[in-house]
Amino acid sequence: MSTTVHFIVDGKVQGVGFRRFVLHAANQLDLKGFVTNLEDGTIECMAQGDVSALTEFETLLRQGPRFALVNSVTCTDVEGGKQYTSFRIV
Repeated sequence: MSTTVHFIVDGKVQGVGFRRFVLHAANQLDLKGFVTNLEDGTIECMAQGDVSALTEFETLLRQGPRFALVNSVTCTDVEGGKQYTSFRIV
């Protein structure tokens, strides 16, 4: 049974390769879902998978790619909802 977590990443996270970084991390951890830029300058991410993989994923989101500056990561567990078949940038 997979777990789904909704993430909002705040800081200098747009224009620094953050979505590609997230895509790579998700694929390495065998997570499904999506990542996208939001109009307020944050990054939104929905990730599904094993709890241990999601924990590692959150750690990576808090670090970010080389030129990012992450101020905060908000995590919310999602009950039910859509089942994703891949991870993609939207």
